[in-house]
Amino acid sequence: MFGEERARTLLKPIDPARHSTIAPPRLSAHDLINRAEAIAEPVAHRRQARPTRRLVLTAGTLAVVVGAAAIAQTFRTSSPDTSEIASPPGADPGVVLVPVAYGSGARDAGSQLRALASRLVDAEYDNGTGRYMYHHTKTWGDPVMTSADGRHHVAFADETKVWQTADGTGEQVTIQLEPQYPDQESRDYWQRNLKPKAAAPAASGPARVPLPPLDLAPLPSERTRLAELLKVSFGAGAVSKEVSTVYGRYVVPRRTRAEILRVLADVPGFRWRGQVTDRAGRKGVAITFDDRAHNAQSLLIFDPNTGELLAHERLTLSPVRISAYQVILGAAWTDRLN
Repeated sequence: MFGEERARTLLKPIDPARHSTIAPPRLSAHDLINRAEAIAEPVAHRRQARPTRRLVLTAGTLAVVVGAAAIAQTFRTSSPDTSEIASPPGADPGVVLVPVAYGSGARDAGSQLRALASRLVDAEYDNGTGRYMYHHTKTWGDPVMTSADGRHHVAFADETKVWQTADGTGEQVTIQLEPQYPDQESRDYWQRNLKPKAAAPAASGPARVPLPPLDLAPLPSERTRLAELLKVSFGAGAVSKEVSTVYGRYVVPRRTRAEILRVLADVPGFRWRGQVTDRAGRKGVAITFDDRAHNAQSLLIFDPNTGELLAHERLTLSPVRISAYQVILGAAWTDRLN
């Protein structure tokens, strides 16, 4: 952060941000300039990325496949999925995403969520200890670039590892992954209009930054306080986002995982979707919430044994198209930054 420190030294008492903690940048100035130069006519506009150091899913709309014929493309834990569609010579093809597949049958999720809560087993981290809460995630949808006509989208996915103490300090490593697209038309458009150097942000390598202090409140385990934390009063759409936030920030113990499932069971609108496979190839069980008024759907995937959240996706309902996802690939207690 040479530029920031030099600026603050020069400004000294007239620095308007002298008492503020500035979160580390998601991209270097060089990467931002490269991306801006890469946008050809028609000029694309970019949705504003949330100014957060954590990979928490941004607000948006979602969609899902309802039918057994839907096919999911998944990626291994160690590497992103790759598209089978041929790309122009010398260009990074990126990935065309499809929604996670599940059956067309659905019923109220309440009884199934309560049954899952009653039979949970320990996760690998439940008997662990350590100074840091560790999370390994992959996220698509922050930021997204959209063509001027609003039809074509491309997102630069992130893979992030975070080590965070109870006071919020720690370290974060972020790798920019290859571009990903919600449909083939968007992929074709951006292959024509995005320069190769901007289509491969991973070439810049991982960014390792320290995390400043943060007022990170302890995770409650009591049902009433959990319901408040998950914003139950705002409905199932808001609850889905908050569940994803909690699992992306805390190492959630078994008792609290069970209570979260019971809270979800009492929220109107969640539908049970049964067994699914997430984008990391892991078996899970899923619930969805359809927000028809906003043409949106939320999808939550849980481990069928431990009740851990594996993934959260947001999709549009018409057309059926993914809007954003977060996959939680690992969570643990640890004393090591590695």
